[in-house]
Amino acid sequence: MNFHHVSVLLNECIDGLEILPDGIYVDGTMGGGGHSEAICSKLSRNGLLIGIDQDLNAIRASEKRLKVKYPNIIMVNDNFSHIRKILGDLNIPSINGMLLDLGVSSHQLDEPDRGFSYMHNAELDMRMNQNASFTAKEVVNEYSENELEKIIKNYGEERWAKRIAHFIVEERKKTPISTTFQLVDIIKKAIPAGARKDGPHPAKRTFQAIRIEVNGELEILRNTILDIVDLLDHKGRLCIITFHSLEDRIVKQTFKELENPCTCPPEFPVCVCGKKRQVKIITKKPVLPTKEELEANPRARSAKLRILEKL
Repeated sequence: MNFHHVSVLLNECIDGLEILPDGIYVDGTMGGGGHSEAICSKLSRNGLLIGIDQDLNAIRASEKRLKVKYPNIIMVNDNFSHIRKILGDLNIPSINGMLLDLGVSSHQLDEPDRGFSYMHNAELDMRMNQNASFTAKEVVNEYSENELEKIIKNYGEERWAKRIAHFIVEERKKTPISTTFQLVDIIKKAIPAGARKDGPHPAKRTFQAIRIEVNGELEILRNTILDIVDLLDHKGRLCIITFHSLEDRIVKQTFKELENPCTCPPEFPVCVCGKKRQVKIITKKPVLPTKEELEANPRARSAKLRILEKL
């Protein structure tokens, strides 16, 4: 098993974390360990990195890559949304920084049997956590037409969501949809030929939407940000890389709420709600990949990095 993942916005993340040599940091989406290794290289023997990933392949690959060189790293096979419990189990009350890279890893896309990619034929799966029981097959074959339309439209921002959902439901009446290429063929039939000439692969948005649904990626994001900020030490930093406009919107809005939590009507001369500002947003606009990075790694094209600091 060769776990390959190109770390996106690597230098920008490391600079954004402002790493303290003796600090405690968390990589909540460790993947192949690229960001983790860069963080560890900045830590002293007294520093600590906690690397989290729900994909056991990522844990194994990172352990092989990092453990010998950096003994001050603890790896946890879990979802970053459980950060309170993870740190509680380790008796760590606070941290100096945390990184979340919310993109699907290159390894997951490139491993055909994971079912993430519309470029490989495989069983419809798309689970980031392979111990989970809920897969893309259940979404495609068991969701109602209205439910399918909703997730494809909202999570994929697909203009042909209604037609795609209808075609899926009609096709599964004949036979269950069990592979990625079956689904790709249905999507291609649903999208008019003229609309398929330009832009990304016609299945890209639908596959993205189903992946988000299978893994509950948007549901956990806001509450996780609130938990992380609560666990950050004074001047601790949180860096989040998103690859999807809905993810970025949630991150942006949550950061704004934390920076300006006042709920008083605008006409009030002074704040009476008592809600205090918790963070300072470091990136007023998201940090984007450079031209050089995009040339080296086209998958970084939709990446956006936002950073906040705990007050």
